[in-house]
Amino acid sequence: MTPRLLLAALCLIGFALPAHADGEVQKLITATDKARLDKYGETRKAALEEAKAGNPAEVKQLDLLLAKPLVAFSDKDLTGNWKCRTIKAGGLSPLVIYGWFKCKVTDDGSGWRLQKISGSQRTVGRFFDDGEKRAIYLGSFSVNDDKAKPYGSGPESDQVGYAFRNSATEWRIEFPAPHYESKLDIMEFKR
Repeated sequence: MTPRLLLAALCLIGFALPAHADGEVQKLITATDKARLDKYGETRKAALEEAKAGNPAEVKQLDLLLAKPLVAFSDKDLTGNWKCRTIKAGGLSPLVIYGWFKCKVTDDGSGWRLQKISGSQRTVGRFFDDGEKRAIYLGSFSVNDDKAKPYGSGPESDQVGYAFRNSATEWRIEFPAPHYESKLDIMEFKR
């Protein structure tokens, strides 16, 4: 194969491969959070297995949420007000689904930023592209009205997760191995 043909073949292969997070997120993500994402699949599987022992009505809600098909982020703007709730799977309790609170997504010119603005457990952070149907969320956990620490301040406040969109009015973030209470936190968003 000539060098020109080899180069053309490599370019075609490169275009056929899925997009992976690179650039800014790879410079910002901590080693601990990178390891959490690397183990996302096995952590999620174990957490959802434990969740099956939870309240049957809540298990049904979780199953319905996770059965929804995923759609692309590219054709929708997430900015605006959302109602949001946290689902904790595995860990201290098999399954806990909290009530709805208020969240807001803004765009500061460099991407979407999330802020949970009510409830005792808060988060603030930013999204990074990770392919057509997934984004990476890097955020900071805080309690009540405590000021959120900057991402990278340590495992007690740092949050990492994958965001998935189900429709124009529904999406979620899955946080593998959060520091507190559960094996998997799922933050669900609806309008």
